[in-house]
Formats: sequence, C-alpha cells, structure tokens
Amino acid sequence: MAANLVRAAQARRTETPNALMTTLASPSQGPTAGLSMWLVEMRAGQQGPAHVFDTEQIWHLISGEAEVTVGTRQLALGPGDTVVLPAGAERQVSARADAQLVVCGRGDAIARVPGEDAPRGTPPWIG
Repeated sequence: MAANLVRAAQARRTETPNALMTTLASPSQGPTAGLSMWLVEMRAGQQGPAHVFDTEQIWHLISGEAEVTVGTRQLALGPGDTVVLPAGAERQVSARADAQLVVCGRGDAIARVPGEDAPRGTPPWIG
C-alpha cells in the first residue's frame, strides 16, 4: 500500500459554535483505511454538547487548559495530557483557557446526544 500525504493546504476546516475542527486525515481525506485525526481549537469558555460516540477516541491537549467530563468524572487536562475515551461513554469537552487538542478515532464513528431520538451520524470533520 502506498503512503498518502495530506498537505496543510488540503486540511478541511469545520466551524461550530463550540470549536474549530481541522481535519488532518480521514477516510475521505488522505485517504486512510478507517482512522481519523483532527485538530480542535476552542476559545476559553467554549463547551461542546454532552454526547456519546460508538467508538473509542483519544484526545491529546497540545496547549491551553481543557476539562473533559466523562459520565460524572471531571478530568482537568494540561498541555501534554492525553485522555482515552471509551466507546459509549457520555462526554463533554470544555476549554478553561484557549485550547488546542489533537483527536484520533475511527472515521465512521456515530455521534448521538442523550435525549435526542436519532443519532447525529458521523461529524464531517471525522468522515
């Protein structure tokens, strides 16, 4: 299998009210055989919704301060910290200060928000 190079200029950016996601590699960009890697940039005070993925994810804080709530457990992250989030765990990510995180997970992961009838599907920055 040949290596795939994704140039910085090819990075796909998706802005939400909670963060700016930059797709670094994914099944539709790279392409990969199934993994995705994306950069999350959050301003101090931004917070994503409580949500669940059906696959494991790995979050690594590059800079700033973040908090990840997993179920009822709150994990404070500082630069260099990594948290492994298991499939099916309800989580919420918050920026205590401007934060940059790199995230890895499956490119076909399905997100759902507790209380909503239907899954939200695969976010565009992952697929």
